[in-house]
Amino acid sequence: MAAVPHLDLRFRALATAGPARAGVFETPHGTVETPAFIPVATRAALKGLTHDQLERIGPQLLLANTYHLHLRPGDDVVARMGGLHGFTGWQRPWVTDSGGYQVFSLSELVKVREDGVTVRSHLDGARVELGPAQAVQIQEALGADLIMAFDHCLGLPAERSALADAVDRTTRWTEQCIAARTRDDQALFGIVQGGTDDALRERSAAQLTALDLPGYAVGGLAVGEGGDLMRSTVRHTMPLLPDDRPRHLMGVGPPLDLLDAMSQGVDLFDCVLPTRNGRRGFLFTHDGVLRIGARRYFEDERPVDAACRCLVCKTHSRAYLRHLFQVGDHTAVTLGSLHNVTFLVDLVAKARETILDGTFPQWHAGLTERWTRGEAAWQREHADDPHAAKRSQAARAAQEKRGSE
Repeated sequence: MAAVPHLDLRFRALATAGPARAGVFETPHGTVETPAFIPVATRAALKGLTHDQLERIGPQLLLANTYHLHLRPGDDVVARMGGLHGFTGWQRPWVTDSGGYQVFSLSELVKVREDGVTVRSHLDGARVELGPAQAVQIQEALGADLIMAFDHCLGLPAERSALADAVDRTTRWTEQCIAARTRDDQALFGIVQGGTDDALRERSAAQLTALDLPGYAVGGLAVGEGGDLMRSTVRHTMPLLPDDRPRHLMGVGPPLDLLDAMSQGVDLFDCVLPTRNGRRGFLFTHDGVLRIGARRYFEDERPVDAACRCLVCKTHSRAYLRHLFQVGDHTAVTLGSLHNVTFLVDLVAKARETILDGTFPQWHAGLTERWTRGEAAWQREHADDPHAAKRSQAARAAQEKRGSE
């Protein structure tokens, strides 16, 4: 039987600023302009946000989780409802992950085999078989525009031998994913693994690019290695990937990390960070993270960020937001998430504008300096405040933790 042809994304770079690039590619559900931030709708919804609010924010793509939707409501149900587009009513492009990340995040419930994994459902303990063929079958039922090959992701630090085994296993699983495909209207991305070992990243990239896939993702980061190693690994990996294919960095969301990754040529990003941090009152601004629970905002009439276009910043004061979080009102979850998602979507869109007009290096440097200065000032002001220290520690922990919502 002849191999099913891949969806041709027709990626084109329109402008560059060193490795940074502004591009465009076509999907069955619309044009994607890159760089682009992809909010994570784990169970086919962003926590706390309605479709109307998402329409106002304007993300170009959403990402849903294969494993979670397979369990509830079932990919067969989603398929009968017209795939993710029909089931949710969101008609822009969808991305699905393969479920491979659950091999790491649910490690105590997972047994890895050569043909896939056996997962004990976190819902009821039932056995769930998940492998390359099943991952493709589920993602075809979900009907996303961009789908991910089943990969083996390890937490870090990890033994080099285990990382090497995961690299080679990921390649074998990717080959099985290619063989299992039956649809020609989805673009399958391979996921480069290898931890923070440069040689293993080179090995993984060489194996996967030889398969000539429509796009490539970088996985296995934001899993315990720390920001410096994550950034250096991205810098080393990007030149190993084809210039004419979109490049997706998985699970990384801190604003400065996004800017650094964009400067190295990353096109797409997904992360739960904006909604997770938003629900906890850690709000992004151009001057760093605003910890809205701080006492200093009790009567602060200013918006979270005067430069932000979101409804929260146009309508509400810091004092009001602090009050909502203090009393545990559910509205706080929505407003925090709405602001943070808007902030990251707009940040990446602004980066694209500066790449197109040739000012990206200056803009990147200026924003990095401003953010760093703001964070340092906050640390100095609250050096003797144990509650502030706890909020800062919690913000860092949430920022470094990747996973499903």
